Amino acid sequence: MVKEANSEPKKLKDEEKEAFWHSTSHVLADAVKRLWPSVKLGIGPAIENGFYYDFDRKESFTADDLARIEEEMKKIVKENLKFEQVKMPRKEAEALLKKNGEKYKLDFLKDLPDKEVSFNKHGEFLDLCNSPVIRYTSQIKAIKLLSTASAYWKGESKNPMLHRIYGISFHSKTELDNYLAQVEEAKKRDHRKLGKELDLFCFSDLVGGGLPLYTPKGTIIIDELQKHIEEVCKKYGFQKVKTPHLAKRELFEISGHAIKFADELFSVTSPKKHEFALKPVQCPHQTQIYASKARSYKDLPIRYMESDKQYRAEKTGEVGGLNRVYAITVEDGHSFCSVDQVKQEVMNMVKIIRDFYTSLGLWNNSWVSLSVRDYAHPEKYIGDSKDWDTCEAMLKEISDEMKLNAKRCEGEAALYGPKLDFMFKDAMGKEIQIPTVQLDFATPKRFGLVYTNNDGKESTPVMVHRAILGSYERFLVLLIEHFAGAFPIWLSPVQVIILPIADRHATYAKKVKNELEECGIRVEVDKSQTTTEYKIRDASMQKIPFMVVVGDKEEQANTVAVRTREDSKVRYGVPLKEFAKEVQKLIKEKK
Repeated sequence: MVKEANSEPKKLKDEEKEAFWHSTSHVLADAVKRLWPSVKLGIGPAIENGFYYDFDRKESFTADDLARIEEEMKKIVKENLKFEQVKMPRKEAEALLKKNGEKYKLDFLKDLPDKEVSFNKHGEFLDLCNSPVIRYTSQIKAIKLLSTASAYWKGESKNPMLHRIYGISFHSKTELDNYLAQVEEAKKRDHRKLGKELDLFCFSDLVGGGLPLYTPKGTIIIDELQKHIEEVCKKYGFQKVKTPHLAKRELFEISGHAIKFADELFSVTSPKKHEFALKPVQCPHQTQIYASKARSYKDLPIRYMESDKQYRAEKTGEVGGLNRVYAITVEDGHSFCSVDQVKQEVMNMVKIIRDFYTSLGLWNNSWVSLSVRDYAHPEKYIGDSKDWDTCEAMLKEISDEMKLNAKRCEGEAALYGPKLDFMFKDAMGKEIQIPTVQLDFATPKRFGLVYTNNDGKESTPVMVHRAILGSYERFLVLLIEHFAGAFPIWLSPVQVIILPIADRHATYAKKVKNELEECGIRVEVDKSQTTTEYKIRDASMQKIPFMVVVGDKEEQANTVAVRTREDSKVRYGVPLKEFAKEVQKLIKEKK
């Protein structure tokens, strides 16, 4: 991660960043209107890193246009214009927007229920806005317009296509320079670029966008992750299950997912008039395994785990790379337990998450969200409010006891209950939420799940949902970009590559390969007719952990010459068996 060279950059709170970047989007809109007065304005929010603004313009914005806009923005900054909030009655606001021909602002105004409308003004520029802004344009010390894109108004394909400009701004040029250096590093780490270079996955127009195909090397990573997680979870009593990729729609209507994913369900109809839906989640299927026979309190907790495909009909424009796909490979687990067993179940799952992400070096850069209801909109959730109160209190108690310091985030709960979401920062400082533990009193009740308690009466179990890896697709994005393709040795598709110096060393190279494979090590031999230096360069580009050079001396002494991807120094005369044990130890330790 790029660090400040001369001084510590000003630390902005989230709301301060939002106000700063949103204010800069106003300056962007002002600059565009000054240069092209006939352009119509869309919206210009702050986003995770920077801001954007949408414009209705016949021509696309060119690189030269962006340079002109940047210069105009700098002029506005130098004018030191004060941001002022202006309020006016709704009818007056409508009349003003009509007069200015701002049809998108008028359309946006329809969604605002307030009788009094808020604008933000700097200089002569007035924009519909009710968000916090900074005080003066001069507070913006560094601006960079990054890229352009096309976007449908309000994200709907039936609406006009607008031209979007993305940008970033900071309190100092040093911060901007650091950010741009970080962006360049991020491009090198982009999972789409490295995924192709390392031959991990691909897409096909015939198969369809959003449906990734994993190569042998990519499949090795997926399989190793699944094997490791299953080994860990088995120690906590989880058992593997398998469920079909589709089900009757009724299953998802009972669970509530048919409503939640109404626009994302894939419906399947056969020529014989079978009506099914591809599963958007796995939990409803697993409830039916629980329901397949009578259960006693002595059986609880019952823990299921499954890594399988789920399907979501995402908007076409939002699908890209492995971050957003139609077919998601999800590592999923559910515990069915009594109320008094919930605490230990959740704590066990937190321990699994903590240990796993610690091994990847991510735990220290993390924080936890206690994701609770949006109390103003209870209709968004299923279940009884008293059960929700109980669940939220339980998770708060667990957070306190395990010193998670979970930050309460309203409106971030799941459909059926509150959750602990774990947020990590990768090597580039990008925040990612993958693992989660969720409490669910509602789903078991909706499906009529019961067990016989120690009084001989029927009780409803609690369902605890958990994901350690989440989707393998998003997790692979994290791994590729965090490690820049240089995976830990236990995950590397090729752990050792053998580089014979000449053709006459091919037999010994094969012997070395066989012995290492017998030790469970993934090995390849470079059989190309090139120089050793070129073979080393190619192996380095492929991020292979160990390169083993074999020639006359190595063959005579039954040794290998070893170098690693991290170190250009060569260790000569390493006994083959000693090297095999060294690699086995590193793989076993999963460091």
